Amino acid sequence: MTDDLSDAYENGAYIANAAAYPEEWARAARLYRAQLTEQGLARLDLPYGDGARAQLDLFLPSGTPKGLIVFVHGGYWKAFDRKTWSDLAEGARARGWAVAMPSYDLCPDVRIVEITRQVARAVVAASAEVAGPIRLVGHSAGGHLVARIAVPGVLPDEVAARVVGVMPISPLSDLRPLMLTAMNEVLRIDPAEATSESPVLLPRPSAKVTVWVGAEERPAFLDQAKWMSTAWNCQLTISPEHHHFNVIEPLSEPYSALVEALLGLA
Repeated sequence: MTDDLSDAYENGAYIANAAAYPEEWARAARLYRAQLTEQGLARLDLPYGDGARAQLDLFLPSGTPKGLIVFVHGGYWKAFDRKTWSDLAEGARARGWAVAMPSYDLCPDVRIVEITRQVARAVVAASAEVAGPIRLVGHSAGGHLVARIAVPGVLPDEVAARVVGVMPISPLSDLRPLMLTAMNEVLRIDPAEATSESPVLLPRPSAKVTVWVGAEERPAFLDQAKWMSTAWNCQLTISPEHHHFNVIEPLSEPYSALVEALLGLA
């Protein structure tokens, strides 16, 4: 690879009205947290480690949870936090599942390898709060992170044994191309980290894996999804009429195809 791949991994420039999405995401998430807090179904800012970002929010169903969903946000490991996405918990929560959403430290303050460790710690902490099976779901960089921590040997054995399903949505499964983007000035991925942190180069988990990606995403993201599906010999779903910014919206809908697929992972 010798070309600059910055444009290949640029999403916003190819999505209509892209600049409006972050504000709407934050607004919907803020309203959702307020609603769930008023109902006594939100436990916010639970620490899972040291530092202001080592916290998670937990959204609870009305009765005893059927198990735990952990959603890990994206942003190229350098943007956003858990509070931008709270309303995406509603689909699984309405179906009886507890949903944990962690934040994590961002590049360039930390390297991706440390973010992997942080997210693993967040899953361990959330697993202590909710009994039953665990399903991991993440978007973009979050899709990379849930795949990475599902690799054998990352989570403690007793937690890993509870993970029945993993859904990377629009994941970054091979980090090597990102070394040829301008954002690598922030990410600082080097060949060693690209090798150690790329799920396509690592053993697949024993849990069921389904990769999900929008049909209208950038070719690079379609490639990344296909590479993971091939490397891990797992199902790939290409969702019609979805791009990188709206592919996760159906997580807020209890009976969407995306939520049905997530809850069917076992």
